[in-house]
Amino acid sequence: MEEFNNQEATNENVNFKSRINLAPLLLSITAIKAELGTVIVGQSKMIDQMLVAILSNGHVLLEGVPGVAKTITAKLLAKTLNVGFSRIQFTPDLMPSDILGTSVYDLKKSEFEFKKGPIFSNLILIDEINRAPAKTQAALFEVMEERQITMDGTQYILDTPFLVIATQNPIEQEGTYRLPEAQLDRFLFKISIDYPILEDEITIIQREHSLQNNGKLENIKTILSGLDIKNYQSLVKQIIIEPQLIEYIAKIVVNTRENAFLYLGASPRASIAILNAAKGFAAIRGRDFVTPEDIKEATIPVLQHRVIVTPEREMEGISSIEIIKQIIESVEIPR
Repeated sequence: MEEFNNQEATNENVNFKSRINLAPLLLSITAIKAELGTVIVGQSKMIDQMLVAILSNGHVLLEGVPGVAKTITAKLLAKTLNVGFSRIQFTPDLMPSDILGTSVYDLKKSEFEFKKGPIFSNLILIDEINRAPAKTQAALFEVMEERQITMDGTQYILDTPFLVIATQNPIEQEGTYRLPEAQLDRFLFKISIDYPILEDEITIIQREHSLQNNGKLENIKTILSGLDIKNYQSLVKQIIIEPQLIEYIAKIVVNTRENAFLYLGASPRASIAILNAAKGFAAIRGRDFVTPEDIKEATIPVLQHRVIVTPEREMEGISSIEIIKQIIESVEIPR
């Protein structure tokens, strides 16, 4: 009882203006995790990050070697959502019109008619995004940032929600094109997927054996509608964050610009991304307020693809993740 009173006193000191009902959101998150867990073994951190990206209305870049369930995870997630789904396989000969659409001359009407491409959907899976040339990658700039497409002087606003999940292989270089910084900056998260541990590997093999002729996606249930996602996104934006925590985010980002090990620091867009992602992490943990731990959890997937390590440190084998961890440790946590 004493512990409860202390917690209540703490909450009063924080001076909450309102309470947010997160119960329906938590039930939906739990249900989605349960559905994904029937196929995906382990990778709970990746699943949490993908769910936070949806709640934060942000795009995701999944990076991992072939065979670690990048594409299947995106497909499974799409199955749990009752929204439009489109899969685009990026190839070296893919043109911007293959994604966005093109104007076709209609002989009956004697005028050009715009035929929409596969990007006109709600959840877009772009497989092997680094296999398409720069011209095709650049076609995604406007649609990912502004959720609209401008063709022949006409603006087409995409339906909401609109989310891109892209995959890429970090090892293979043959036939690939490095993503430009401007495009990387449009992804809320870059999620690096590691190999499973031994116990998880055994479970994966056993599940595959028990499937026999059954498909992995057949029994996945739909949990959320497009309207549910929009409502939850609005709810997450109302999550409370104290001024000292906003300052904490700013200090971390500014430190990336002043760090001697980094050639390029993060922009204000990264600060906003950490803010939105931290609110998402708070929401899936059942809290209507952000804590420093939420900010720490959001910082690495938000920043790791937005900063560039200096060539000297890169040659020494130092990664952006290591530098970001050092920055987080160097910035004092607000009390």
